[in-house]
Amino acid sequence: MFDSCAKDGIDTRFCQSDNAPMNRRSGETRVVAATKKDIPLIRQFILELAEYERAKPGEAPVTEKDLAETLFGKKPAAEVLIAYLGDTPAGFALFFHNYSTWLGKRGIYLEDLFVRPAARKHGVGFALLRALARIALDRNCGRLDWSVLTWNELAIAFYKQIGARHMDDWTTFRLTGDALAQVAGGRKKATT
Repeated sequence: MFDSCAKDGIDTRFCQSDNAPMNRRSGETRVVAATKKDIPLIRQFILELAEYERAKPGEAPVTEKDLAETLFGKKPAAEVLIAYLGDTPAGFALFFHNYSTWLGKRGIYLEDLFVRPAARKHGVGFALLRALARIALDRNCGRLDWSVLTWNELAIAFYKQIGARHMDDWTTFRLTGDALAQVAGGRKKATT
C-alpha cells in the first residue's frame, strides 16, 4: 500500500496526492459507454490527460472531427467508457482490441485511463478497470494490457494492488512522423 498523504512530485494542477483519501464506498460511480454526443467531453479528457502527462504544446492536436471519424465512424478504431461521480464526468478509458498469438485470442489494450484530480481516491479508476475487465470477459478476451509512465508511482502502486503484473522483459517502441514514413519507403500518410 502507499501513503495517501505522500507527495507524488508532480508540480501541476493534476497532482494526485493533493486530494482527500479515497472513500471505499464508490456506489455513486457509474460507468457508461460513450456516444457521439460525448465527443467534446472525450476531447477535453484527452487534453487534460496530455497536460497531466507533461505533453508539450501541440503534442495532442486531436480534434472533435478526428474523434468523430475514428470512434464513431464507419469503422471505429476504439471505444470509450466514461465514469461519472453522481452527474459529474470524472474520468474516461479509451481502449481497443489487440490479439495474442500465444493465447489464440483477442485482448483489450487500454490506451488511456484518466481520472480528474477532484475525483481521484473515490474508486473511479477502479470502476473503469472493473468495467473493462467485464468487457474483456464478456468478449472472451485473454487479457487486458496497458502501459504506464515510469514516473507515475501512484498509478503503478494502484495497478500492483489490484493484481496487475509488470512486464519486466518488455519495452515499448513507436514509429511516428518522418520515421514512420521512412520505414514505409517514403510513402505519405493516407488522407481522409
